[in-house]
Amino acid sequence: MTGEAPTGLVDWAAAAGIGRRFAGAGPQVRPAERARMAEEFDEVVAQADELVTRFTGLSIDGPPSRPWVMTRPEWIQQNLRGFEQVLEPVARRLLGRRIEGTMAPVRRQLLAFQVGGILGYLGRKVLGQYDLFLPPDDRDLIYFVGPNVVELERRFRFGRPDFRQWLSLHEVTHRVQFQGVPWLRSYITELMGSYLGTIDLDARKVLERLRRIREELQTGAAGQWRDLGILFALMTPEQRDTFRRMQSLMSVLEGHGNFVMDRLARGRISGADRMRRILQARRHRKGFNRMVQRAIGLDVKARQYDVGERFVAEVVDRAGPEAFARIWERSEHLPSLEEVGRPDAWIERVAAA
Repeated sequence: MTGEAPTGLVDWAAAAGIGRRFAGAGPQVRPAERARMAEEFDEVVAQADELVTRFTGLSIDGPPSRPWVMTRPEWIQQNLRGFEQVLEPVARRLLGRRIEGTMAPVRRQLLAFQVGGILGYLGRKVLGQYDLFLPPDDRDLIYFVGPNVVELERRFRFGRPDFRQWLSLHEVTHRVQFQGVPWLRSYITELMGSYLGTIDLDARKVLERLRRIREELQTGAAGQWRDLGILFALMTPEQRDTFRRMQSLMSVLEGHGNFVMDRLARGRISGADRMRRILQARRHRKGFNRMVQRAIGLDVKARQYDVGERFVAEVVDRAGPEAFARIWERSEHLPSLEEVGRPDAWIERVAAA
């Protein structure tokens, strides 16, 4: 610790501390058990590399996937670094000198509480992750949050090797997507940059958007954003277009991850159907958890898994895996958000062309 006062948009150190308190340590995992877990993930991730690349026809450009069995605080810290890398340059562009103004300390603490609280909540739930924000030398890394994996294994009596291999199939699929499709990483980075580059904190423009929301509610036009949440309602038309493209892409990526995991698990992983049912129910919990998920947008991510997987499965079943593989040829072959819900329209436009 240097004792220096924080600068920038968020007090990131405070956010990390808040995240750790919200997340807790999770179930006790003894050092020997964690070491065994790391060894088992080394083995099942290596198997997943081979299975996923063979099944998808995509290759890994780089070394074999490298699992990192993390604690909850380690997962929070890694994701905070990604947030800081993306958000701080945008904040400096938007706020200019005001980023260090008289209200800056209050803003930093408020945002630290919000960001830390959200990551703390997620840190109790996340099982695995492929991190897009890692530097090139670390893009072979795949995260697994050890306490969360152990918690589900103990609660539902999942077979350890089977559950860990099942999780690995999904996360390795994400690595294969981003390293096997040359244009995909730059495309999603451009989408994010396009969206963040259009953010405007001008009070008059925010009021204009609020008036537009009221008009849409009064005229019945709100149906276009009701399913995507209030954030979508506040966006400019340009931002809405970018957001919809991002949502359709994420639906395909998450759905493809689940599809690959499901197909490869058949006849290979004992209890995979039960694991699938339990984790699907976990994503769609009701009550307080459902309320929190809606507040931070996790309900949208849950829909991405379901809608995206239906899209991939229907395209493969109707047109074949070779037709689906055309989706990776170039960004123009990605489905629109409407096509994700209507796979036949995508098949007609791309696969059958």
